[in-house]
Amino acid sequence: MFTLPYTTFRKSMKETMRRIHDDADVMLVTNRDPADNVVVMSQDDYESLMETLRVQSNPDLHRRVLSGMRQSVEGTEEEYDEL
Repeated sequence: MFTLPYTTFRKSMKETMRRIHDDADVMLVTNRDPADNVVVMSQDDYESLMETLRVQSNPDLHRRVLSGMRQSVEGTEEEYDEL
């Protein structure tokens, strides 16, 4: 993650957003009042993060993902019907 003051971000928004997208980076935009700070990231990265949180917060789904990963490593994959 890199940090830029709001004024600098505003002046170089196009280039900065391209960097965030191309490098899969995250940026903290700072203001005088830290309560006004924001984080900028690509939509794809945000959606991936939200999906990870959804899987982690659902114990059954999390268990199934871990089981599938373990089966893949062991070479013992099983086929299932889609949910």
